[in-house]
Amino acid sequence: MAEPEAERVPDGRRAVVLGGGVLGLSTALELLRGGAEVLLVTESEVGSGASGRSLSWLNAGGSYAESYFRLRMAGIDRYRTLLARHPDADWLAFGGGLYWDDDPFVVIDRHNAQTRRGYEARMLGRDDAAARVPGIDPGVLPHRVLANPGEGWVSLPHLIAGMAGEFTMLGGMLIEHAGLCTVLGESGGPVRGVRTAAGRDYRSDAVVLACGAGTPAVLAAAGIELPDASDPAMLLISRPLEHGLRTVLNTPRISLRPHPGGRLAMDHTWYLDRVKQNADGSWDVDEDILTEVAAEASRLLAGNPEVAVEAWQPGLKPVPGDGEPVFGELQALPGCWVLFTHSGATLGLIGGELAAGEILTGRRHPLLEPFRPERFGYGWES
Repeated sequence: MAEPEAERVPDGRRAVVLGGGVLGLSTALELLRGGAEVLLVTESEVGSGASGRSLSWLNAGGSYAESYFRLRMAGIDRYRTLLARHPDADWLAFGGGLYWDDDPFVVIDRHNAQTRRGYEARMLGRDDAAARVPGIDPGVLPHRVLANPGEGWVSLPHLIAGMAGEFTMLGGMLIEHAGLCTVLGESGGPVRGVRTAAGRDYRSDAVVLACGAGTPAVLAAAGIELPDASDPAMLLISRPLEHGLRTVLNTPRISLRPHPGGRLAMDHTWYLDRVKQNADGSWDVDEDILTEVAAEASRLLAGNPEVAVEAWQPGLKPVPGDGEPVFGELQALPGCWVLFTHSGATLGLIGGELAAGEILTGRRHPLLEPFRPERFGYGWES
């Protein structure tokens, strides 16, 4: 049964956000702060999707196009502002990043590309790096490594929990365990709201799709094809231990960072062929991976402390078909905004801010122009 039409807020903006990850909550909060009436709907629990299994390395050091680089730098800036408001947070830190590769020329090329665009990057010798990066075993370092002092990390589940609390405190409405939702509206016409798996309709002026790897399927049900390259990922969290690490490490065999509670967060790609999704959506994981990753983490840490895996989360990593973010309103479904990216951590705050600003003002933000869905052409024209 459809829900009776709710009373409108004074400015006439009533929005439904689908997705309880960092992008969905960020957008919902910004809309709420801007005076809109906001309903946030999640398939399962808040933070249970891709945001819960992201290493969440805050950086802009990859080989990104200039427009993508600028957007990532704006994203990092918002986290710095957040840290200034919460200086005692144990879930957000800027302790820098350290990178190395088996091929030293890869490291040199990365350093040169970063310095050309003004990104802080320093080539360090083994001894200098060991002195500057507490918690790492000097014996594992190659002759030269790349340090990025401005990089950081965030634990998205901790951030999301705080955002969800603020959202409900400010009067936002949250519905968890809504199942697979569909958009009310057809290609070529305006969006009208969303429908939950139980058949309950929620009408709105705007809909925001921030459903992670599930976003293309939600759009497909509305007759809109979004190119999708999402692939498996798995984050591992250690038991508490004394490790002394403050920096994000990206190495040929493991990426790891500090995690609240004296833990470590760890991931990589070499084991993903041993992480399989079943037809029913569940996952099978070769548990030998846990021992192997833990051993590699122990090898890197000063004193080689025992590392044991406490929790692991497999799932799909949201990746658009061309690898770049898809941010903005759909021409084929006016009133429906899409936030779909594998950079959900770095872009989590800025993405929500810019999308909410467009919804509230009706003005397109220039930072989002290169990432709009109409760049895919076919299937996106009204």
